Amino acid sequence: MTDGARLGAAGAGGAVAVPARPPGLRVVLDARPLQEPDRAPLTAAYLGGLLAAYDADPLPGESFALLLRSDLDDPTTQFANLDVIGRRLLPPTHLLRSAALTVDPFLLSGASLGAAWKAEAGGAAGAVYHALGGAVPLATRVPVVVTLLDLAPWELPRAYQRTVPGRLGQGLRGRLLRDAAAVIVGSEAVATAARRVLRIRRDRLRVVALAPRPAFSFWAAGSADSAVASRAERGRLGLPERYLVYSGRYDARQDLATLLRALSLLAAAGRPDVLPDDVPWPPRVLLVGASPEDRASLARAAARVDVGDALAYAPRLSDERVAALVRGARAAILPALSDATGLPALEAVACGTPVVASAVGALPDAVGAAGILVPPREPERLAAALATTWADDRVHARLVAAAREEAEAGVRTWADVGADTRRIYAEVGIGASGR
Repeated sequence: MTDGARLGAAGAGGAVAVPARPPGLRVVLDARPLQEPDRAPLTAAYLGGLLAAYDADPLPGESFALLLRSDLDDPTTQFANLDVIGRRLLPPTHLLRSAALTVDPFLLSGASLGAAWKAEAGGAAGAVYHALGGAVPLATRVPVVVTLLDLAPWELPRAYQRTVPGRLGQGLRGRLLRDAAAVIVGSEAVATAARRVLRIRRDRLRVVALAPRPAFSFWAAGSADSAVASRAERGRLGLPERYLVYSGRYDARQDLATLLRALSLLAAAGRPDVLPDDVPWPPRVLLVGASPEDRASLARAAARVDVGDALAYAPRLSDERVAALVRGARAAILPALSDATGLPALEAVACGTPVVASAVGALPDAVGAAGILVPPREPERLAAALATTWADDRVHARLVAAAREEAEAGVRTWADVGADTRRIYAEVGIGASGR
């Protein structure tokens, strides 16, 4: 039984029994993250994977009402098999910055009115509103399902609730999350954290484990073409044969300051005797997806601790190019203060690449035995983990074997994520057509 089915059976009282292949519902969905993947890359990756799964296996009676920004192109037209009954265009509320957290719930409520009207007459078994990321409607005529991909606003309030609009907006989001019919999270650890910091009722939480995107498949990693692609990407970026790769975000959720301090400690400690002469020291780190502003900020911070030469940068790349770089890396690294998805770690392991990560949120479950976990904000511990992964071939080989074993055993795909999510739709939304 999948995670979604298992937790669905233990859901809220009065929930309907859901068959293995549920009936189709009318789904009101905020698709704006797909229009701006640079602003919310994990949300965009999640939404893209979910819609691709729905598109590959359409359900009879299933239809979608999509909410989109009026000033950007519509990327959902790529999903030709989705029955889209309407697209509602919204103004660019992101220009309001923190105030958008308060405005968006009202705007989404108004936009959703009527979207599920007479859904059953159109062949649907009911209707739901599926909210992603931070935007949750204040009120709708149908049950709300929320996928919670981020706990940082509540785990790191000093960073995300410094202003009055920020505090009001995050307070409203927390209340709306508690009122949702179901809240989807990616792991039991994140479910526990959501109960702690947001006080979401246990019977409202559903665990639906994520899956690596297709480009990060282990089976692709075993091909000769994959090795050629990794060498080609390394050559384009001027990387040494041995490097570490970071493909997370560049904001307060991450612990990049600790990474820089760890590299400084390694440089000061001196080169290990066991390290071959052609391997650089301290470890070389490739930072993927850094904007020009991110790069400038990181370069200044690295210069202050004299490790600027240890860093290399790559812009935002396609999934295939990032996957090639991850496969070719000595290890993926994910120093973080808050992480509710663990997706970059999950995808690294799916490539057969070990991971050095912080022991927070979803990362321990995503890494498992295929890496080294360290506490956040402890540069000495992170330095030791990096040195071991970089210079100890015996330990590294053991981690690679564990990653490959996990990758070979891992058969979860986005089709599974979509199937579990559809069962949750049916559980809370059958008969709820918003008449």
